[in-house]
Amino acid sequence: MSIEVNNESGIRVDEAELVALSRYVFEQLYIHPQAELSILLVDEPAMEKLHIELMDEPGSTDVLSVPMDELTPGTPDRPTPQGMLGDIAVCPQVAQVQAVDAGHSLQDEMLLLTTHGILHLLGYDHAEPEEKEEMFGLQRQLLSGFTGKDAPAETTQ
Repeated sequence: MSIEVNNESGIRVDEAELVALSRYVFEQLYIHPQAELSILLVDEPAMEKLHIELMDEPGSTDVLSVPMDELTPGTPDRPTPQGMLGDIAVCPQVAQVQAVDAGHSLQDEMLLLTTHGILHLLGYDHAEPEEKEEMFGLQRQLLSGFTGKDAPAETTQ
């Protein structure tokens, strides 16, 4: 399993915990152990640039996902094939504001956003109410299983 974290944000984040969470999500969703994931932590100007380039939307955002091999969750007897899951960009500065608003730590918000980003890489979305219910329910389940505590329901952006 290749999970890389590159912190260019200037904000201190527990990168080892982001990797451990990613491994946990991979195991829970039967992602091939050799699948690759890149997590990039960026500041607000860099996130705004990515947001414009990828989504054609102005302003910074909390998390962006760029899938590569269009992998989907596997099953116990049929894991996801080996491949490149993709890239997640997370902005700790935006996450900090959201964490304060939600009443939890920056690290808790970073775990939430990382899980959210991985689910997007696996094809989950929240554009429609039924999609949102499925994605956010799975997100809560994964976070609660990893942290051992109740997880927030959703991101604020």
